[in-house]
Amino acid sequence: MISEHFEGKFEVELKYRLKSKSQFLTILKSMTHEVMLQDNLESDCYFDTAEQHLLSENKSLCIREMEPSGIKLWIVKGPEADRCEATNITDANKAKSMLKTMGYHIVLAMKKTRSIYFVGKFHITVDNLDGVGDFAEFAIMTDDDSLLDGYRSELIILANKFGLGSTDIEHRSYRKIYSESLKI
Repeated sequence: MISEHFEGKFEVELKYRLKSKSQFLTILKSMTHEVMLQDNLESDCYFDTAEQHLLSENKSLCIREMEPSGIKLWIVKGPEADRCEATNITDANKAKSMLKTMGYHIVLAMKKTRSIYFVGKFHITVDNLDGVGDFAEFAIMTDDDSLLDGYRSELIILANKFGLGSTDIEHRSYRKIYSESLKI
């Protein structure tokens, strides 16, 4: 069941800034849902070249470590907005070393606290970026890009059930939000 939620090379994802995380979770508890994990600490290391080639091509490369779940992922996003692929890895330090050998270096390291829930075929993550705020991501992955628009509409309807609308949407990536918060 869990792996089905994260299979595919395309991801429709809508991110919302939460005004009240507790209110959001109260609404979630009133719905049929499954818990994948709660309050995991995610450490994300974003890699790029010194010239930021990946960023200039609207791509990102991330090694993610999650505790206490022990999940470790290699994640590549872009260049299209809905393009996202991730694979489990067993040795994050070895993966980081390999990337450094290939000429990449860490351009941003960030941490967030994440809980993941399943509501039907969709997954919802509830995230806290320390010092930045609380967010909810409504998402689904697929290999069929012809389903993306339909899924996007279904996700908007689901988010509306939580009282979230177009004024709550956050279009920036966590990488961009976190980077901008460091400049303030």
